[in-house]
Parts: sequence; structure tokens; C-alpha cells
Amino acid sequence: MGEVQKGFFSVLQKLKGTTEQELRIVLLGLDNAGKTTLLKQLSSEDVNTITPTQGFNIKSLTSHGMKLNVWDIGGQRKIRPFWKKYLENTDLLIYVIDSADKKRFEETGLELSELIVDENLKGVPVLIFANKQDLATASPASEIAEGLNLHTYRDRAWQIQACSAFSGEGVQVGHNISENRTDHVSYHLMKLEGHHITI
Repeated sequence: MGEVQKGFFSVLQKLKGTTEQELRIVLLGLDNAGKTTLLKQLSSEDVNTITPTQGFNIKSLTSHGMKLNVWDIGGQRKIRPFWKKYLENTDLLIYVIDSADKKRFEETGLELSELIVDENLKGVPVLIFANKQDLATASPASEIAEGLNLHTYRDRAWQIQACSAFSGEGVQVGHNISENRTDHVSYHLMKLEGHHITI
């Protein structure tokens, strides 16, 4: 397993404080944001053969005794109304944004804000991957955080992470995540210009 994956799993292990825990992670974002590529990168699979997710993928990943049940749900407009059916008992929401698709920033922001108010995600931490940072047209994570008004999310921990799911750069969540309670995931976040951002 590569360094990217080792780092991600070791950080997640700290979330629960024990090696015998399970996390339910829901992976969402608009179509073509890079959700499946991110999941394949985390599971050390080939990222060169990705097709759009029609419905959902479920992948159980295990590392250091921790089991991660990741639900990768398609982001096509016709599938999004069904997202809410998969949110119950979620420990962590990972939301992926195509940083180079500026025309869809408003759309992705609306979808994220609708998710955040869902009762099943009350208090659930959100990790936002500002994906496709390897493209010249990508907006920086700080700009995306400001556009999404992430600073208004006061009822939960959140983090935005610049990354390229294709290359694996930035996929490692980093050292900013640590255990808060054994039943809840929490992030210690950096403050940069008044926003919680990790770049």
C-alpha cells in the first residue's frame, strides 16, 4: 500500500481511538468531480479506467484493524434526490468538488448546503476534497471555501483539502485529524484568513 493510503488510514484509525472500530463514510459530489477516482486511489486500484458511477459503489477498506465502509454514490442530477436515503448512521461525509469546473460551483454549493441541513448529518464532520488541483484552471481551496461559505458551518467540524485524486497528491488527509470522542469524528482545523482551510 502506498504512502498516500497509509497516511489516510493511520489518520482514520485515530478518529475512533481503537483498532477494532468501523466507520461509515458517504462519498458525494456532482458527477465528474472525481469521487470514484478518489476511492480507487485510497484502495490502491488503477485510476486509469474510471467510468461514471451509475447508482453507487460500496467498498470496504481495512487497514491497521480499522474497517471503512465507503459508499460512493453517483452525482448525476437524476441520482442526487436519492442521496438522502444513504445518510443514516454516517460517521463522515466526504464531499468532492471539481476545482476546475467553475461553472458548476453554485450548483455544487447548493447540493452541499442541502446535505448539511439533513437531520441524518446533524453534527457529522465534513471533509471536502477540492479535486483536480493538477489542472491549470483549478481554483484554490481557499477560494472554494469562501465561495461555499464554509465559515458559516458552526454546528460541525469541517476541513477542505486541495488534491488531485488522479495523481494521489493531497489525498492524504494529513495530521489535522484526531480523536475527539470515541463515537464522533472531529477535526482540529487550521485557521487561515478567518477560514478553516488545509492546503
